[in-house]
Amino acid sequence: MDANAFGEPSAGEKNGRRGGTAGAVWLRQEPDRPRRAAPLTRERIVEVAAALLDERGIDGLTMRNLAQRLAVTSTALYWHVNTKDDVLDLALDHIFGEMPLPDVGDDWRDDVRALTFRWRAIMLRHPWAPSLIGRPMLGPNVLARTEFLQSALVRGGFTGFQLAAITRLLANYVIGAAITEATWRQAEDPEARAEARRQLLAHPDAYPTLIASGHLEDGRWNDDDLFERGIDAILAI
Repeated sequence: MDANAFGEPSAGEKNGRRGGTAGAVWLRQEPDRPRRAAPLTRERIVEVAAALLDERGIDGLTMRNLAQRLAVTSTALYWHVNTKDDVLDLALDHIFGEMPLPDVGDDWRDDVRALTFRWRAIMLRHPWAPSLIGRPMLGPNVLARTEFLQSALVRGGFTGFQLAAITRLLANYVIGAAITEATWRQAEDPEARAEARRQLLAHPDAYPTLIASGHLEDGRWNDDDLFERGIDAILAI
């Protein structure tokens, strides 16, 4: 961390923490020094940060209110994390740890399905997470699950460029599905979706295919079933 052992951070160090860089927490070499003897730990900070993110979203998380929730000073917080970006990276990796790795089975497709279903479920449980996925994903929990995904795909015969392409395709599909579903769920306004459907029905000449397919029609298609069918379509490539 950017502080002298058992001393207060300098003004320059405090200023350096304000900006931060996404993913830097995974690349920064932590100095080998004792931490203050206190119940506060990085693990505790991350747990509380994830809870705050669930309650308030990314914009609602600040280092100040995180310190208040932990009942510590901001200075004490900075002994364990340098920036808000550090907190976001750590919290994102933390929630991936809630997703148990599937057991390796006989069918690589089943392994991919199991992983992607759990991935989607975690992001729906933490709606702030999908918007952070574009950050450098170097945490141990994320990397372990990416390793599982690619090892399953390799067993399916994907290598080189094909492996990179289908990995990205699966990731983008899971993230996109989670963002779409989470947005509708957060709105908690069934009338909004019904009104969108009515707008389509009011223009049958312009949108005949959308109307026939049940686009935006609540209850016609189950989100879980749609997601599963999409994964199967990708794996059939």
